[in-house]
Amino acid sequence: MTSLKLLLRFAIVGGLALLLLIPLLLIRGTINERESYRDQAIERVAQSRAGEQTLIGPVRVLPWTQKREVEVEVEGSAQRKTELRTEHGYDLQMPTRLNVQGKMRPDERRVGLFKVPVYSWQAKLQAEFAPVNYTAVAGRTYERPYLALGVADVRGLVGTPNLRVDGRAVPLQSGSGVLEETSKGLHAPLTELMDITQGVLREGSKVELEFVLDGTRSLSVVPVGDDTRVSLDSPWPHPLFGGSFLPNERTIDDSGFKAQWAVSSLASAAQAQLLKNIRGVGGSVESLNVALVDPVDVYTQADRATKYGILFVLLTFVGFALFELIKQLKIHPLQYLLVGLALAIFFLLLVSLSEQIAFWQAYLISAAACIGLQGFYLSGVLRSWKYGLGFSTMLTLLYGVLYMLLASENNALLMGSLLLFGILAVIMWITRKVDWYELSSRSAAKPTTPPTLL
Repeated sequence: MTSLKLLLRFAIVGGLALLLLIPLLLIRGTINERESYRDQAIERVAQSRAGEQTLIGPVRVLPWTQKREVEVEVEGSAQRKTELRTEHGYDLQMPTRLNVQGKMRPDERRVGLFKVPVYSWQAKLQAEFAPVNYTAVAGRTYERPYLALGVADVRGLVGTPNLRVDGRAVPLQSGSGVLEETSKGLHAPLTELMDITQGVLREGSKVELEFVLDGTRSLSVVPVGDDTRVSLDSPWPHPLFGGSFLPNERTIDDSGFKAQWAVSSLASAAQAQLLKNIRGVGGSVESLNVALVDPVDVYTQADRATKYGILFVLLTFVGFALFELIKQLKIHPLQYLLVGLALAIFFLLLVSLSEQIAFWQAYLISAAACIGLQGFYLSGVLRSWKYGLGFSTMLTLLYGVLYMLLASENNALLMGSLLLFGILAVIMWITRKVDWYELSSRSAAKPTTPPTLL
């Protein structure tokens, strides 16, 4: 019968631990809600300033108009007739060499409690095109060629870009021509007219462009050249490289980062994907990307911390149960519940404080407050300042190990596994000579001490 009571006791403690999953899940829901507010702040900055930027081009476009005769059926009869139809199309040429370089100057915009990283990109672009022979096609008339440049958000252009074509200044106009299906942008008409039946397009063989482009968080460049070279540098010390191509060379330190890409059309499908997008087929286009990220994402860190919340509760309850059995101390289930709630409140304090101050400072203050509260409370529950101090020391170690897990993202699983193994080994070592039947008998025989209010 006493063994049954002992099992029932552990069942009640286990049920309380599961019950505490509810506040932990609610806290995780709060973290996700605050993260969505942060994303809304980013969207507000993007709407009022400029969003994430993507650069496409430049490409050389030669529009044409062609008239040809086609046979069509006469409506309501089996006869056929010949109609003259006009078709519009274009020839599109990618650069043989594309060199993009520039400096990203970072800044921050604040929306309420949230800081949004933005940048101003001072860019220089050089593109080279090979001469193209255009053979005469019956009924086809070539129109004025132009250069097309795609920019995801043209509101980010600061001032007037400086475009030089074959050493001559050429004004840019709004609209990206054939690239409108893929992105907004600019275009520059070329002076050479291809209205002859046969000719060679040489104008625009060398293009130089200087511009300043504002954006939010992320910058992408589509490698449309046969040989594309991109070089970026910035004083932002925490870049995140993504897209389809990682830098061939990069340097990251406290003073910022420098990165270089070298992408060949042999290794990229960007040219073919861009042509499909222009023709309305759709789909994504390969690009290289760099984002200015927050080095300490407080919401990601807090969410990861809450995943260890049930572990904190279980370890504390196990310690309570050992004290209750070995030291013959009576601990009421409500006291278990109050201590578990204090452990859960730590994560809510961590989220709210980390929005105001640095994450490590918020962690230190939240941990100190919860350890102090629980140490004071447990000294009364366990009827000993020594026991309360011992539990406070144990909680301090747990919070310290949790911070190490959060700081070491790559080794978090390994460290967490070693922590669990070590704790289990300590518990087994302490209880290796415990006679559980004798403890349960003594617990049943010992009279219950009435609780005191002070």
